[in-house]
Amino acid sequence: MPDYRRARVPGATYFFTVNLHNRSSDLLIREVALLRDTVRATKARHPFHIDAWVVLPEHMHCLWTLPPGDANFALRWKVIKFAFAKRLPITETLTATQQRRGERGIWQRRYWEHLIRDEEDYQRHFDYIHYNPLKHGHVQRLVDWPYSSFHRAVAMGIYAEDWCGDPSLDENSYGE
Repeated sequence: MPDYRRARVPGATYFFTVNLHNRSSDLLIREVALLRDTVRATKARHPFHIDAWVVLPEHMHCLWTLPPGDANFALRWKVIKFAFAKRLPITETLTATQQRRGERGIWQRRYWEHLIRDEEDYQRHFDYIHYNPLKHGHVQRLVDWPYSSFHRAVAMGIYAEDWCGDPSLDENSYGE
C-alpha cells in the first residue's frame, strides 16, 4: 500500500478535489442542497473559510483556509462525506468489504489535497476552480453555472461576469 503523506500546516490554505465513486453520476448537483447543508453544519462545528468552491455532477474542487493553529482538514472531509452519505437512501451497490465495514459506496476513498504555497499558486487554483464548469462542457458561460463561488467572486469584483478563464490550465496539476 502506498505511503500517503499529507501536508499539514495549521492555518494554511488548501486546494481539494473530491470525487464520487461513480464518476458518471450527477448526485452532487442533484443533491446540492443536502451538500450545502452538510458543509454549513460541518463549518459550524469545525470552522474553516471557503475561499472558492465549485460543485460538478460527480466531483468538486475547493479552496479552504483553516483557522490559526488548526491543520485538521481530514476531520472536516470525514464529517462532510459521512453526513452527506448518511442522509441519502442506500441505492448504490456495496462491495462485501463496504458492507462488512458499514461503509457507503458514494465517495472515492481518498481525495486530492494540495497545500497552497504562495499568492501565484493560490490564484492559479482559484481560477482553475472557477473555470471547471466550462472546461468540462457544462456551460458556455461561467456565469450560467449555479454551483460555484464564481458568482461571489463576480460580486466582489474579482472577476468580470464574462470572465472565461484560462483554457491552458493543466488538469493534471489539480488532482482530476
